[in-house]
Amino acid sequence: MIRIEQIFRLTPPKKKILVLFLLVLPFMVGNYWSQILGDIGIYIILGIGLNVVVGFAGLLDLGYVAFFAIGAYGYALLASPQFGIHIPFWLMLPVCIAFGAGFGAFLGTPVLRMRGDYLAIVTLGFGQIMRITLNNLDPLTNGPRGLLRIDPPKIGDWIIDTPIEWYYLIMAGIFFAIFVANRLNDSRIGRAWIAMREDQDTAEIMGINVLKYKLMAFSIGASFAGLGGAIFASRQGSIFPDNFSLMVSINVLCLIIIGGLGSIPGIILGSIILIGLPEALRGVQQYRMLLFGGLLVIMMIFRPTGFIPSARKKIEFKK
Repeated sequence: MIRIEQIFRLTPPKKKILVLFLLVLPFMVGNYWSQILGDIGIYIILGIGLNVVVGFAGLLDLGYVAFFAIGAYGYALLASPQFGIHIPFWLMLPVCIAFGAGFGAFLGTPVLRMRGDYLAIVTLGFGQIMRITLNNLDPLTNGPRGLLRIDPPKIGDWIIDTPIEWYYLIMAGIFFAIFVANRLNDSRIGRAWIAMREDQDTAEIMGINVLKYKLMAFSIGASFAGLGGAIFASRQGSIFPDNFSLMVSINVLCLIIIGGLGSIPGIILGSIILIGLPEALRGVQQYRMLLFGGLLVIMMIFRPTGFIPSARKKIEFKK
């Protein structure tokens, strides 16, 4: 019997076929489903970032949406009529990534000495504070009225504005995020995160600067959220504080748990299940939260490591 994870373990020829399939997919499904695939893609980018924090470093962050909002508002404020500044998307993209990383370091410095539930509660509070601040900081963010007429990306005179064009841009962002995450996982930094996740005290005894590596995980994870936020704001054309509610953080956390902590294929599958599946089942949209809860309960009972756990997680669970 073929296991789910075997579908994602492809030989090089099959990988080429998969890439070709992804290139032609939007023309096969049309504009509506290309739009949905774009939504899924943004959550994949966010999932990869949160996976660095939760899956690699073992830090429970419930306020991840705050960094998503920082990336989105950072781009919107500097590429809209709000201040009359229209910095091009391609110049703002690294700036928004840096915004996310900077705020990740800013938040992480005072709170990362905490562990477990205490860290989760503090980050949850930061996410809520960010949304309320955006809602009340009227002179800067327009409060609940939001920021409108945000500039889309341009290449010369060509404006990226159709769902199919956005699909390709978001796919490029996903490939970039996957490349960086895989390089980190296989690096000395990744091994330090894993040691820290398994036993923080032992890692510290072995000479790992735990606070330093925690801060790196928080900052790097937040940078992915900044990337996703910039893409989201430019794609939507307008953003509002309600776009950055607690549910965004919960959805991202759910998709990496369902897919499998530490697993990039798991994040992709989790995003498809949690973001794409409700669109295919719009007739039961009102039961979405019930389905989320039921799916998580079933996962914890029958598949506690997720649909496609990382190889390391599978070994640890067998032990």
